[in-house]
Amino acid sequence: MTSTFATIESPLGRIELTSDGEAITFLSIEGVEGSPHGRLQHGGRPGVPDKVIKQATKELGEYFAGKRKDFDVPVKLVGTPFQQAIWHELLAIPYGGHASYGELAARAGNPKAARAVGGAVGANPVPIIVPCHRILAGNSKLTGYSGGSGVSTKIQLLDIEGITYR
Repeated sequence: MTSTFATIESPLGRIELTSDGEAITFLSIEGVEGSPHGRLQHGGRPGVPDKVIKQATKELGEYFAGKRKDFDVPVKLVGTPFQQAIWHELLAIPYGGHASYGELAARAGNPKAARAVGGAVGANPVPIIVPCHRILAGNSKLTGYSGGSGVSTKIQLLDIEGITYR
């Protein structure tokens, strides 16, 4: 199956979406220059959106405008069984809610795997739609973020949803 991509503008900066024609397979958020995060795979070229990317673009616009709390666009998440289990748990965290790495580890059946959960969360190929930004430390403090400009991008997403953090 052929993949297609498109780069869109957002309040976070440019976002690049990749689709296999049936689902979104990758989403990257551009980081500020000099940031170790947020590189766009196709260098920010505009690309040509397919129907799935058009749907994702519409839904992301609604999310950023405060009009959407759940995404309907299909996603295809390719990773290890452990990563997929963690990403599935991320999808269960509601808009405006949050969880800790330890809670995710327990939900996935391995309560001592909080560090491995952090790796899986950081490897999420479709952030925002699969809401890895909703993960905080056990004491509700901010932790890292692998998209965009890192923690500052995470703060923007938490603020959109009204999620309290310390």
